[in-house]
Amino acid sequence: MKNFLSLLSTIAPLALATPVARQAGSHPSVDGLNFVIDGKTGYFAGSNAYWLPFLTNDADIDLAMGHFAESGLKILRTWGFNDVNTVPGEGTVYFQLHENGVSTINTGKDGLQRLDYVVSAAEKEGIKLIIPFVNNWDDYGGMNAYAKAYGGDKISWYTDADMQGAYQAYIKAVVSRYADSPSIFAWELANEPRCASCDTSVINKWATETSAFIKSLDPNHLVTIGDEGMGLEGSTDYPYTEVEGTDFALNLAIPDVDFGTLHLYTTDWGVTNNSWGNTWVKDHAAICESLGKPCLFEEYGMKDAHCTDELEWQDTALAATGMAADLFWQFGDTLSGGQTHNDRYTVYYGTDDWTCVVTDHVAEINAA
Repeated sequence: MKNFLSLLSTIAPLALATPVARQAGSHPSVDGLNFVIDGKTGYFAGSNAYWLPFLTNDADIDLAMGHFAESGLKILRTWGFNDVNTVPGEGTVYFQLHENGVSTINTGKDGLQRLDYVVSAAEKEGIKLIIPFVNNWDDYGGMNAYAKAYGGDKISWYTDADMQGAYQAYIKAVVSRYADSPSIFAWELANEPRCASCDTSVINKWATETSAFIKSLDPNHLVTIGDEGMGLEGSTDYPYTEVEGTDFALNLAIPDVDFGTLHLYTTDWGVTNNSWGNTWVKDHAAICESLGKPCLFEEYGMKDAHCTDELEWQDTALAATGMAADLFWQFGDTLSGGQTHNDRYTVYYGTDDWTCVVTDHVAEINAA
């Protein structure tokens, strides 16, 4: 693991520069260690709802967006990917087909037009979206969907010219659709990118090149990596190591990366003491402060116990210099077909859990 002080010395101009607004104007922007949304500089709350673009009933999207907005939540992260290797049955949403070394983008009514509706609904409600372009995991295709069509695996995905070419072509198609939308908060390279046992240079090089490519297409929106925040000093616990090929500070220092992201799942990571999460948040905030870029606490949650330690993590993030927003995993609602997916982390609109995780937290932010 690299010595953090040594790393800072190599990027001193960035770390010591006076914080300036990036991507200022009508779009969401960064001002020092803060986010700016609709002219307001401060701390913001939000959530994740990966499922929104896969709904086929417009009224369901409108209902969910309305509930989200009326609750005072501002930033919503949703999947901008849905990769397949064979065309699914009629009425099933997919965004990109990878087959026999060829990638075809689906712009039809069961393709990106569904994402179009999510973006337009967000515009109506004043919600700002984070849209990642690919998944590390196999859900909704992910990097393995590329690898099945082109040959290779999730590790070679980061360096293979054909797979990266298809990936960048998809990025260009999506960004071009929404580059002028006021509802885009940030473009995100991937959901939880990992490169198991890779040197950290692999993901760093990929993130450097991809973020620069996105900025060449759309210099007016923010760009972030979407990683879990792994790879930093402070502990020998698994999430602090570089075993997944990520170095948080090194990647945050990439010029075209506007803010850092971190996720937190103590149970899934084998951490038995949930208070560990408070240190995890503070350690990332310190790095963000040192580099002059804000942190987004992008995913966090407790299975079946939302009104316990999860609330302390929220308070820690709100109080930490360097943290600019938090998005709990995940927003749930009751739609025409019933409740949205319950992965045991889901917090449903209108429930007692919603009151403690959302209503009380938004009130605390507004009072700060």
